Amino acid sequence: MTGSGASARRPHGIRGWIDAVVFDLARQMRWTFLPPLMVYFAAGFSGLTGIVGTFFVKEYLDLSAAYLAGLAFWAGLPWALKMPLGHLVDIMWRWKWLLVYLGAGLIGLSMIIMYLVITQTAMMEAIMPINAWYITSFLLSPCGLVIQDAVADAMSVEAVPRVDAAGEPIPEEQSRALHVTMQTLGRFALISGTVAVAAMNIWMFRGIEAMDASAKAETYATIYLLALSIPVVSVSGVVLAGIQKYRARHEMLRKGLSEAETDALFERPDEDTKPNPWYFIGGGAFVALTLAVGLGQVPYGQEIVFAGSMTIVLLLMRQLIAVLTPAQARALIGTATIIFMFRAVPRPGDGIIWFNIDVLGFDQQFLSILSLITSVLTLVGMVVLRPMMASRPIVWIVAMLAVAGGVLTLPNIGLYYGIQDITAPLTGGVVDARFIAILDTAVESPLGQVAMIPMLAWIARNAPESLKATFFAVMASFTNLALSASSLTTKYLNQIFIVTREVTDPATGAVSIPADYSQLGILLIVVTAITVGVPLLVIWLVQHSRLRTED
Repeated sequence: MTGSGASARRPHGIRGWIDAVVFDLARQMRWTFLPPLMVYFAAGFSGLTGIVGTFFVKEYLDLSAAYLAGLAFWAGLPWALKMPLGHLVDIMWRWKWLLVYLGAGLIGLSMIIMYLVITQTAMMEAIMPINAWYITSFLLSPCGLVIQDAVADAMSVEAVPRVDAAGEPIPEEQSRALHVTMQTLGRFALISGTVAVAAMNIWMFRGIEAMDASAKAETYATIYLLALSIPVVSVSGVVLAGIQKYRARHEMLRKGLSEAETDALFERPDEDTKPNPWYFIGGGAFVALTLAVGLGQVPYGQEIVFAGSMTIVLLLMRQLIAVLTPAQARALIGTATIIFMFRAVPRPGDGIIWFNIDVLGFDQQFLSILSLITSVLTLVGMVVLRPMMASRPIVWIVAMLAVAGGVLTLPNIGLYYGIQDITAPLTGGVVDARFIAILDTAVESPLGQVAMIPMLAWIARNAPESLKATFFAVMASFTNLALSASSLTTKYLNQIFIVTREVTDPATGAVSIPADYSQLGILLIVVTAITVGVPLLVIWLVQHSRLRTED
């Protein structure tokens, strides 16, 4: 009756839509949501060094597009370890905050390395080559982020209160709504971090086109120094969670509850998760395989590591799926397969970025503006599309994103083939490369972060209490392994359609590698066809099999 009365009192029409999209989200906000949101925000803020890294590689290192795609493969593999990490979080539930400190240390070390590489180049180069330092820093950061992300997922479950202010259990329906809100706000915080990054980059890169090499290096170093705030924010979230829990416990004790009753309200009922050794055996096998192949410089090392990692992850997923009902297991497998193939499609690679910089004249500040537009519109899109995510099946959302992803590569193809030269005379010179890039961003950005939110809400609703973090990690490990597959296919396409940017010797100014963008157009066309075709084919196959999912 209460729910019906509340529904009846809600406004209709445009006012009802605004209430459902905006005000209902605000009504469900809780202060306990803030600590995990701070960790998610730190993850988004970690992109602060993204543009700096792109220009650092372009201006100081001689790494090819194919090599960088391969490096992205290795950087994506730590996310495949999120499954044993999630299980570890479930096991050490009360002490999971220690892992946030470990992750913060790895992220901080990554930023310090790059700061020293830029400011103390001679000293760092005397220890090992600059390329090696960059690669080390590039790989340390995702290791720290994946550790913190596994804890943040667990904190997001813990942040949803089980009792109200009077100590009474919260109804199941309201609890489900709070879990969905928590996951939406988690993605919101993540993208908010990228908004802060973009705004800071715009300010930091002002006037950079007029700077000499020394001034640019100083700007790059300052950004890496500012990036040390990333681990500070995530650690602060853990500290805040401890303070909130301490105050809530003492409030209940003050109201007359016993220690045992208070523990029952604020601790997980099944605090002692039974360890499953297979998660750690699989994680150890993964590390051993990666080190053996990487250090041994085995031919086709990335492919071997990917195949081995996929085998390990699938075996570990089988362990977890065993606790689900047959219907839930089939739905999870079908959904995971669809999302995997959606994320495994190739990308154009760094060649399109180099083309935008060298040929179209996009500088650091304009790329930061594009990033800001992307992030802001993504936040708006997530809020506006939240009702749709609650009512539409996941397969419908993925199909929409696949088509949109393909269509939205068309402006890049048009820019390569000179659409700005064709359209500018017809529009009085209004349409140019930057206008088209901004328009493309404005259409694309709201869709990029949508696919995973319904999946996270499904886990929050259906995963056993004792395995929440493990279930979150299962999907993250599997779907992030898809990003490694994407890096591999991107590398293959960049080896077939070779794109190079001009590389000059810093001392002599002589060109060591000439720029060649002649094959970029066909590369973009092939990527577009794969981006649309493969996910739609997989969706059709899954939905016509026993793995069909309606969730």
